[in-house]
Amino acid sequence: MPEKDYHLEIESNAKNLITVEEFVNYFAVDMNINAEKIPGLLLAITEACTNAIIHANKNDETKLVTIDVNKEDNQLIIRVKDQGKGFDPAKIPDPTETDNLLKDSGRGIYLMRVYMDDLKFNITPEGTETILILNL
Repeated sequence: MPEKDYHLEIESNAKNLITVEEFVNYFAVDMNINAEKIPGLLLAITEACTNAIIHANKNDETKLVTIDVNKEDNQLIIRVKDQGKGFDPAKIPDPTETDNLLKDSGRGIYLMRVYMDDLKFNITPEGTETILILNL
């Protein structure tokens, strides 16, 4: 029997992050994800959605953030897609550099890299797809 996929669409409002958290907890339990991996998974997906809502979609509630989750081989693949203009991941400042340590933003991508086994960005004319990969 093939693994089922999980899908969520939210409007670009930070209040919808609670729905994202419930969604992550639901599919993580449903897919039997190792309980020790769930907090990092939750943090990484929440950060990706926060970036999509605030930085990409500029809190425009007419723009959606979609999350698709599926299992491929022994990996969990999470795709978070926004409807923003895109960005250059190489230009994001390193939050561990002294000048950036006290800034209250700029840690999202860093945290995604820490908690996920791989992180990719697919920049398209319709928006950016953040691809989070967790080895199971």
